[in-house]
Amino acid sequence: MRTWPRRLGIPAALAILLALVNVSCKPKSPKEAGAEKTSAGGLPAEANDTSKSDADKVAVTVNGVNITESDVQSLIKPQLDMIAAQSKQLPPTMLEPYKKQLREQALEQLIRSALLDQKIRDANIVVTDEEVIDKIREIASDSPNLLSLEEIKKQLEQYGQDFEKVKQDVRVGLLRNRFMEVQWQGKTDVTEDEARKYHEQNPKRFEMPEQIRASHILIKFDAADSGTDPNEAKAKARAKTEGLLKQIKEGADFAELAKTNSACPSAPGGGDLGFFPRGKTTPPFEKVAFELEVGQVSDIVETEYGYHVIKVTGHKDASVVSFEQAKQEIVDQLTQEKQAKFVEEYITSLKAHANIVFPFGT
Repeated sequence: MRTWPRRLGIPAALAILLALVNVSCKPKSPKEAGAEKTSAGGLPAEANDTSKSDADKVAVTVNGVNITESDVQSLIKPQLDMIAAQSKQLPPTMLEPYKKQLREQALEQLIRSALLDQKIRDANIVVTDEEVIDKIREIASDSPNLLSLEEIKKQLEQYGQDFEKVKQDVRVGLLRNRFMEVQWQGKTDVTEDEARKYHEQNPKRFEMPEQIRASHILIKFDAADSGTDPNEAKAKARAKTEGLLKQIKEGADFAELAKTNSACPSAPGGGDLGFFPRGKTTPPFEKVAFELEVGQVSDIVETEYGYHVIKVTGHKDASVVSFEQAKQEIVDQLTQEKQAKFVEEYITSLKAHANIVFPFGT
């Protein structure tokens, strides 16, 4: 397990904008989706505020563009719904201040998005449908299983996401990314000296602890669902585990037995758990596993999950990741940090020179 920064699965710039200016825009209601117009670049065009409902009252105007109360409420609704589900008895004295805080945060987020999107619109930047699909495929490629476009759509539907909405979100993200790349060009580069200095000043980030690679077979003895006597269930599980261990000692293939018998999610991979350091597994399992030699199989190990048979398949001594090994990931991390700072300063500057009006206060 690496201790230096993990490389992002999407471009650094897009990741920064996802975090800072809400690339994943708020969900639209059917009414809003039908009424919304889109510019050539893909950003929603400003709509006139003609409705008289409370939801369409203007919450803030940014350089003449209205952000309505419905925009704000759509942004905070998922959080409010989650709170309502988890804390049904929450008193209004606690709920109202939190709602106010969420609203203020949503307003700030919408203002920042509006300011940036106005600049992008003025720059006439265009992102094609092909580029959007390519980016969706790239993001989805981080999944353990390679997915086709149709499989991606199905998975999104299972999570209640509309594919066209996701495409719009990705388009906006690419537009913002492309615009900001021009703004920070030559201003966020990281030198080798900066990267080396980071490596020298953060030695613990590059320490690699001792690790082993292990496979296991798990036989559960939980009888809660079957109504079986717990002692009987445990004895039955123990007997099955003993039978499997006997087969292994007689030369049976460990991985094949794991695939057909183990109750762990690692079963399809032959029980392989990959490399892991101390402190990542339950203590009884860890104690035995770290005492085994590579290729050695344990006796039966009991944990709170059930009975295990463990086989150690690899070992790595503690080490330190050299600068050359970590260089690119250090550069990536420091670049992301510089870009994040640049975006923050850029949007703060836009806000300082913008005409922002709150008709009814915040």
